[in-house]
Amino acid sequence: MNTLTLQGRSIEQWCQSHPLLKRLILTEPLCWINPQLAPFADVKAKLPLGPDDIADAAARLDRFAPYLAKVFPETAAAQGLIESPLIKIPQAQAALASRLSVTLPGTLMLKCDNQLPISGSVKARGGIYEVLKHAECLALTAGLLSCESDYRTLDGDACRALFGQHQIVVGSTGNLGLSIGIVGAKFGFNVTVHMSADAKPWKKALLRSKGVTVVEHQADYSKAVEQGRLEAQQTARCHFVDDENSRDLFLGYSVAAQRLKKQLDQQGVMVDAQHPLFVYLPCGVGGGPGGVAFGLKQLFGDNVHCFFAEPTHSPCMLLGMYTGLHDRISVQELGIDNKTCADGLAVGRASAFVGGLMEPLLDGIYTVDDETLYRLLVLVKDHEGIELEPSALAGVVGIIRIIQECAAGGSNENVNPTVRGVDTYLQRTGLADKLSQATHIAWATGGNMVPESERQRDYQTGLRLL
Repeated sequence: MNTLTLQGRSIEQWCQSHPLLKRLILTEPLCWINPQLAPFADVKAKLPLGPDDIADAAARLDRFAPYLAKVFPETAAAQGLIESPLIKIPQAQAALASRLSVTLPGTLMLKCDNQLPISGSVKARGGIYEVLKHAECLALTAGLLSCESDYRTLDGDACRALFGQHQIVVGSTGNLGLSIGIVGAKFGFNVTVHMSADAKPWKKALLRSKGVTVVEHQADYSKAVEQGRLEAQQTARCHFVDDENSRDLFLGYSVAAQRLKKQLDQQGVMVDAQHPLFVYLPCGVGGGPGGVAFGLKQLFGDNVHCFFAEPTHSPCMLLGMYTGLHDRISVQELGIDNKTCADGLAVGRASAFVGGLMEPLLDGIYTVDDETLYRLLVLVKDHEGIELEPSALAGVVGIIRIIQECAAGGSNENVNPTVRGVDTYLQRTGLADKLSQATHIAWATGGNMVPESERQRDYQTGLRLL
C-alpha cells in the first residue's frame, strides 16, 4: 500500500475509512452514488447562484447574437445562436443492448455538443460566454456600447482597437483553449493559452493559425492553469479565465438547460415524476458538467438525475467529492497517473467551487476506461454515423451503468458493493419501476473539429479493441 500521507493520514488509513479508494487506485471502472444528494426544494434557496443568474447569462447571449451571426457565418442560419441538436440514437442503444446481452429500457438520446458552432465542443458554451461578457464590460466602460446597442458595433475599428490593448489568458487541456482562443482572437484580444501535456497537437496548431499564443507545458492541466494564473497576475490589462473557479464559465454552461428543455418540449418528451430524465455528463475539472447539471436542476428539480463521467485514470471529481477534500486532493497523490485518451477530461484536481455546489445536487459519478471509450467510438460511428472524440463517449456508457448494474445487483450477496449501491439508489428513489418511461441523455462534448487523420486513428484503435 502507498506509504505517502495525505492531510496528516496515510493512504492506507484513507482507504480504510473510504474503501472505494482501493478500487479507484486500481483504476477499476466503478459507480459512486452521492450520499449527500438532497431534495431540490430543500437546497435551492441555499445555493450561491439561482435562476436570475442563468436568465442574465441567457439575455447576454441574446444581445450578442447579431454580432456572432456577423463574425461567425456558421451561426448565421441560427441567427447567432450557439446551440446543438438533440437526437435519438436507437441503433446505438440496440447495439449496446445486443453486445451486452441486456435489455436497456427507456429512450437513449445524444446531446450533440460535438456540433456546436465556432469551436465544436461543450466549451463553446462557457468559454465563449466568458469572453463575450468580458468584451461587453470593456466596451460599456469605454462608452463604446450600451445594452440597447446593436452589438455588431463590437466588430468596428474603435472596439477592436480597444480590445487590442487587452490580453486574455487561460490554461487548458485543449477544448476550452480552443473556444477562448478562437473567439478572443476574433474580437482582437491578445490571447495566450497555456496547454497541458495532454493537449492534442492539432488543437495547438489550430490556435496558432488563429494568431493565438500557445505556451506548451510538459506537466498536466493543473500546472497549465497555475502558470496561466501567474502570467495574468503579472500582466497589465489581462483577464484570466479561471477554469477552476469562474462563475461566468459556469453560468455560460448553465444556459444549455433552458435550450434542452425547449428541445425536449418540441419533441414531445415528458419529464416528470413518472418520466424521469437521466443525464450523463463527461467531467474534467467540473465547470461544464456542473453548469449544465445546475441549470437542469433549476428546471426539473428532483425529476432529473445527473451523473458525471470520468476516466478511470483521471477521477478527480469523484475523488474530491467522495473524500470531501475537493481541490485539496489530486489523483496523482494516490499514485494514479492522470493519463487518458480523453484529453479534455485529463484533470487531476477538481474544482472546489463546482464540487461544493454539486454536493446536494449530483446523483453520482461513474468512471470509464479508455478501451471502452474507443469501442463506443466505433459503435456510435458504425450505427449512427456520428463521429465523436474519445472523451465525448464517456456519457454514452451511463445508461449501461445505471440499468445493467441495477439488474445485476440486489439478489446476489457476492456482487460488487458498488453495484448493490446502484441498485439501492434506484430502489430508494423509486426509479427502478420507471425505467421503461425514462429518457437518457448522453452529452456528446466534442468531436467535429478533430482532423480526419486523427479520427481514423481513433476509429482504427477502437476496431482493434473490438
